[in-house]
Amino acid sequence: MHSTKSGSPGSRRPAGRAVAALFSLAALVSGGLIAAAPASSAAVSPHTADGPHVRQLCSESTKPGQMHCLGLVRTDVEQHLGITDDAAPSGLGPADLQSAYNLPSGAGSGATVAIVDAYDDPNAEQDLATYRAQYGLPECSTANGCFQKADQNGGTSYPTADSGWAGEISLDVDMVSAACPQCHILLVEANSATMDDLGAAVNRAVTMGAKYVSNSYGGNEDATDPASDSSYFNHPGVAITVSSGDSGYGVEYPAASQYVTAVGGTSLTRDSSSRGWSESVWGSSFGGQGAGSGCSAYDPKPSWQQDTGCTKRSVADVSAVADPATGVAVYDSYQASGWNVYGGTSASSPIIASVYALAGTPAAGTYPASYPYAHPSALNDVTSGSNGSCSPSYLCNAGPGYDGPTGLGTPNGTAAFASGSADDGNARR
Repeated sequence: MHSTKSGSPGSRRPAGRAVAALFSLAALVSGGLIAAAPASSAAVSPHTADGPHVRQLCSESTKPGQMHCLGLVRTDVEQHLGITDDAAPSGLGPADLQSAYNLPSGAGSGATVAIVDAYDDPNAEQDLATYRAQYGLPECSTANGCFQKADQNGGTSYPTADSGWAGEISLDVDMVSAACPQCHILLVEANSATMDDLGAAVNRAVTMGAKYVSNSYGGNEDATDPASDSSYFNHPGVAITVSSGDSGYGVEYPAASQYVTAVGGTSLTRDSSSRGWSESVWGSSFGGQGAGSGCSAYDPKPSWQQDTGCTKRSVADVSAVADPATGVAVYDSYQASGWNVYGGTSASSPIIASVYALAGTPAAGTYPASYPYAHPSALNDVTSGSNGSCSPSYLCNAGPGYDGPTGLGTPNGTAAFASGSADDGNARR
């Protein structure tokens, strides 16, 4: 991906983006995501360019103020349309995510999670219905009041349809469904992928009553970001989550906003531990693809961040699964082939927004981004993996306590995402 403009620690990333992921197909096989590869497509070792093949859902832009979505779709997994009765789709499903993150499937009733994306997905509601029917989740439709779609002005004059952003929308609404089946979903579609239009859609979602707003997009930092903070993201009492980026070590906006929860990414696989799952950083020491992290060039450090390697805002705060090699099942039929396996920090942001919804209404006047810092021991601490090379080391390498790629860790229930007094956990580095 394109480099950022900053010279501060953690602010630069390798130019360009690898098209192929840097992880082995073995992760998918051992995690039960696909059947063992045929002899003609042997699994490869990590850190090669021959691992799971992916493509970006949205093209990147170097224009100032232009955002791109952060979803990745696997191109080496068989796709099919419609509900399948005889086998589950490839990729992690709702039961997997609820198990991995110890989520209460019956909580969140009536809470509205807003999804903010650019352009229109004409098939959003019908694809959502297919996803939920496949997994036996309750109906979420316009008819029963669970699903609502709006343009950035709150009406129904939807923007131009776009197949890439439609895939992103499918990923986002499916992850809300998986993590919080009882939640309502508000999809707000921005007129374009500019920060001004996406920011207007964020404001619209809050105006329409959403207390949880997920943003799965990002772009280069620039000097106008603090002004965008004030205009679009300063909403006390609302949990706003933002994907940290998919290009490895380096910072994007609006994940760098001081008012949001920046969500990094992990590789998530089943194991024989008491938890039943293990996680490591999504990325590699070679960089190029993986969860974004580092020091913001422009945004001030929020008071709840205590790490010492960044004088300004540190990214990320928390994390969830994002590695396409251990990716999630998504259903998208708009100029697409139905069931796919998706990854990117576009997956982790709506998961975390949904966990906030499961945890209950944020306290008035507070910034929910601060909540995990008061409850670090209520998270799964991710202690292995890297998304590049950096100094100080914790900004790109996982370890005990806070680190850049995974923040304070991943959900272990909802306690870390609820308002309340601090625990005795150590959130400092």
